[in-house]
Amino acid sequence: MKKIKIIAVPILFILFLSSCASVNVLSDYDRQTDFTKYKSYAFYKTGIDRAQISDLDKKRILRAIETEMDSLGFVKSDQPDLLVSIFTNERVEVDVYNGYGYGYGWGWGWGWPGYYGYYNPYFWGPGYYGNNVSTRTEGSLYIDLIDTAKKELVWQGRGVGTLNNIKNIEKKEKRIRQFVSQILQQYPPEAIATN
Repeated sequence: MKKIKIIAVPILFILFLSSCASVNVLSDYDRQTDFTKYKSYAFYKTGIDRAQISDLDKKRILRAIETEMDSLGFVKSDQPDLLVSIFTNERVEVDVYNGYGYGYGWGWGWGWPGYYGYYNPYFWGPGYYGNNVSTRTEGSLYIDLIDTAKKELVWQGRGVGTLNNIKNIEKKEKRIRQFVSQILQQYPPEAIATN
């Protein structure tokens, strides 16, 4: 029975970590639009300039979008069929875990008198645990595709996920690529509808 507990804890921990790293994706589109006619794109500077993130993160997002658009068969053009814009939003989530109770385990402190008649600083016995508060930043990245001729939004993808304070630039770029890739996997909408 102890072996089951030892195995179950790491599996639950791995599932928890993987769920924190996932990106929840939604997309919406104009059902009257023929998406097969779009072959080229350009970035919509006015919309991108309004995004409330650092210029470095904007560059990272735009590079990731270029990579994904290239893989979808689009070419960057001065006279595009589509304009690509981005919008970002973030909020801090506070989680409070009430952990009142007692448990048994190894601890540090003065325990019951030991074999030699003095208090042993290492002991096996009851312990108290209280509240635990944690914060996480949840971010949203919107990618808008605008029909250049009609000047209308025809497709929008949104990715929502946890954005931990990533100090490692390589990890930060990887997380941004993950957001963009998972959002643009929803395009074109006909391919998603047939799956």
